[in-house]
Amino acid sequence: MSTERLRRRDFLKAGMGAALGVATGSFTLGALRWPVTPEKAVVSVVKVKGDKIESAVEEAIDLLGGIETVAKGKERILLKPNLVAESPYCTTKPEVIKTLARLLRASGKDVLIGEGSAAAGGFNAKHGESYRTRNKTILDGMQQYVFDQLGYTELAKSMHIPLINLHSGEMVDVSVPDAFAFKKIMLHHSLSEIDLLCSVPMMKTHTLATVTLGMKNLIGLYPGTVYASVRAGVHDTAANAGSPGIAYEIIDMVRANKLGLVVVDGSTAMEGDGPTGGSLVKMGLIIAGTSPLATDLVAARTMGFETEEIPTFTYARQAGMRPTSLSDIEVRGEKINDVKRDFKKPTVYRWQDIRDVWGVKEMQ
Repeated sequence: MSTERLRRRDFLKAGMGAALGVATGSFTLGALRWPVTPEKAVVSVVKVKGDKIESAVEEAIDLLGGIETVAKGKERILLKPNLVAESPYCTTKPEVIKTLARLLRASGKDVLIGEGSAAAGGFNAKHGESYRTRNKTILDGMQQYVFDQLGYTELAKSMHIPLINLHSGEMVDVSVPDAFAFKKIMLHHSLSEIDLLCSVPMMKTHTLATVTLGMKNLIGLYPGTVYASVRAGVHDTAANAGSPGIAYEIIDMVRANKLGLVVVDGSTAMEGDGPTGGSLVKMGLIIAGTSPLATDLVAARTMGFETEEIPTFTYARQAGMRPTSLSDIEVRGEKINDVKRDFKKPTVYRWQDIRDVWGVKEMQ
């Protein structure tokens, strides 16, 4: 498709507008090198029966050995949903986060919920356009609005769980050895104080990353007050380093954190031009695992994607992540072929082309 046929407003409607998405210290997280894992990673695939999402999440965790097993030796856990914007159409359902928080709390863990959303109408998205901004006032207002609109403010209040705006506040500087694009990444200090990061994405396709699952969900950890939301500054840096399909910025962020549990909300999924402009499908699945790459590999296959179609998977393996293939994964619960659905694939753009044709306007 020629650039002349593309129109900014149509492109933003297709979902890219929201996709682009202090005291400091310096340290290196000890989890940057991937730990030795069992010969076969374990991933659970569970059907949501009768719209009982909470029961499906519980079963998915049980198939991994229970919450005591997946959080063994971890005392402080941050749950990271995918709240790209203020619409429940394209975000992680609160029921999934609520169930995980309840299970963790019941096992004596400290639980936090954190997010740095990409954009919201009336803040850094106006009149069909999204703007990059580092303005703390705008980002704080935007994040609170997203939390309020999606029910996360009430959820956190009712469960007495800290709800963290990852865009602003005290930051720490994290070194990323052998980085693809970011040798150092600034993160909200809460991410340096946890023992385990749990990524809880909505199952979606994505016009830059092809799919958005557990690892891609960590793009929301780039603080807007540092890198500018709607993540355009992050993608600029990674694209200049040669990032294919925004893989560099994803893998560098994964390596800068203690990601050790992924729970994919596939109760309702999105196909086509996600992460915000695609069509919803009733997938009816919860997929979970303690290996981020293994969990994403299984989830992508249930969506009808081959491993080689996802640049993030290629560069995850290059960074030393395992497993290297589905044959190295033990799938518990439903068989992949029994629940697989061929998703309508997104139109995949290169960030360089998007940046050069449209750019993203700066908002002060």
